[in-house]
Amino acid sequence: MLLLKELPNSKSLEQFLTRYPEADIQAILDFAIMLRAASDISDALDKLLAKHALLQGRWWVLVLLLRQPDQTSSPSALAEKTGVTKATMTGFIDGLEREGLISRLLDNQDRRKFLIRLTAEGQQKLDQVMPDYYSKVSALMSMLTPEQRAVMIKSLQMLSLHSELIK
Repeated sequence: MLLLKELPNSKSLEQFLTRYPEADIQAILDFAIMLRAASDISDALDKLLAKHALLQGRWWVLVLLLRQPDQTSSPSALAEKTGVTKATMTGFIDGLEREGLISRLLDNQDRRKFLIRLTAEGQQKLDQVMPDYYSKVSALMSMLTPEQRAVMIKSLQMLSLHSELIK
């Protein structure tokens, strides 16, 4: 993912407006600020997980397995829930299996397929990561009042619901 680090300044916005007079410069700036915040937060999460020898993709696989009642899922369901290709998910699974954090087992419903299950080692890894994750997320979110958070969540949900407008 490309991390947006430099926001436009007034001079660049003026040049932009000269070339594209129909542009809503404030909307573009607001959008860039939102992307920058998302990039910074994602980068911070990467650094937190790196302290625990994890990457976001692999961590999300472990978290998704933990959320399942039997801590088991199919690779295709995991790929769909994380928004990655099946090939990318296979790479995550291979790495997690090598580390002993997950195991593959045959699907009793269809023996041509297999399922992914969180191992005791995977649960132990999550038990190490999650307290750090929860405390850091709480600290970050405490920068906003409950009212500000409610407005932010409602606004982000609205933007997400209409994100197809920029496709």
